[in-house]
Amino acid sequence: MMVGRPVLREKTIHINSAILASRSPFFLKLFSNGMKESDQTHPTIKSFLSKGLLASRSPFFLKLFSNGMKESDQTHPIIRIADSEENAFMELLRYMYSGKLTTTEPSLLLDILMAADKFEVLSCVGHCSQLLTSLPMTTESALLYLDHPCSTSLLAEVEGVICAAKEFLANKYNDFAKFQHELMNFPLAGIEAILSSTDLQVIREDCIYAFMLTWARERYPELEERREILSSRLLPLVRFSHMTCTKLQEILACSDDDIDHEKVTKRIAEVLLQKAYPKQMEGALAADATTCWQFTEREYKYKPVKLVTFDRPCPQVIAYLDLTREDCSRLFPSGHACSHDFRLAGWKGSIYLSPVCTMNEQSKLSTFGLQLIGFGSTDLTVDIEFAARTRSSGKFVSKYSCKHTFTSAWLKKCDDLFGVPWSAFIADDNLFIDGVLHLRADLAAVQQTEFHA
Repeated sequence: MMVGRPVLREKTIHINSAILASRSPFFLKLFSNGMKESDQTHPTIKSFLSKGLLASRSPFFLKLFSNGMKESDQTHPIIRIADSEENAFMELLRYMYSGKLTTTEPSLLLDILMAADKFEVLSCVGHCSQLLTSLPMTTESALLYLDHPCSTSLLAEVEGVICAAKEFLANKYNDFAKFQHELMNFPLAGIEAILSSTDLQVIREDCIYAFMLTWARERYPELEERREILSSRLLPLVRFSHMTCTKLQEILACSDDDIDHEKVTKRIAEVLLQKAYPKQMEGALAADATTCWQFTEREYKYKPVKLVTFDRPCPQVIAYLDLTREDCSRLFPSGHACSHDFRLAGWKGSIYLSPVCTMNEQSKLSTFGLQLIGFGSTDLTVDIEFAARTRSSGKFVSKYSCKHTFTSAWLKKCDDLFGVPWSAFIADDNLFIDGVLHLRADLAAVQQTEFHA
């Protein structure tokens, strides 16, 4: 054979055309219309038919042969298939005779499913879908299901399998930091399934963006392809609304050709507008499901905070931190969480707001506490106030206040913010408004040194 030409193999199979025709509209047309070899898409499969046998057993074939069908048209029907389809096709033929499959191997089941769809054996399509759904899910099979080509006609049949695969991967790899190295070897479909998850546990959204760029650069060395994958498939999965200010500034200032800066700048502008004018932006976002989804929060180890800052008449920063009841429950019996870092003008350093669960050594009772942690330099004295929003008043109510002087490293805390045991706190619907605890920390400088904007 000439180089570059397909190598054709012929395989002759004796079949009962009446059985195949009764199981599949495709084979019914094949035997009644004289499908030409040139119309098919490579081993060749032939079947020798006995007209007398078929006519004696089927009124359809009696009518077919009595209406003048030429023997030359039907004696050797030919189906041309790709070499990779042969095993699946043979399994499909066995199924059409027996109603059973001889394999439970996920890859072959998927190939049989594709063959059953191609040759219109609907009962086999349903049978394969049921088998795939019932098989134990593994990382390998989940990635196979997500990455396997699927025709539009099969989407409904395999939707359950695909959803189960996405859920399996999202649950198994929800601790992003733990599996980050392993995920570098995952295909695009697997990365999309994991990064789409709202339950993904990650230090902060900044880490998702950094991983995405590193993964794409390794996986797609060609710039144009990498740029397209990032812009159309991966960047829409980033929750820009929960990124730190520092990272957003870095992205906006970046001149790297890997990303479409116009699209990224547009997304960042949208989330910043939503943060600044939430009510006014509701109508615009309602028409854009992708943008609305951008505001869904993951399980961040460093919780996002909303900030209001002032530089006159004195430096002041107000930090708002929202915690779900589930977030707080995970703190018991002796855990803590941490917010994104923020700054106060005049003090060169970073501040973190940290909710904690503290046990009193004498009473052995646990309580909800709140603390501020700082790292930096330059002494600065500030007034500190902790407050929480209550359902009854609809406003933030002050729970703790003090004066404190910042040093290079410091900690200021209130071990019992609400003055009740943990069980009473976690069940208090006056504090958890629709399941969310709203906290506020207000820091205002009262002793100024040399301020740096």
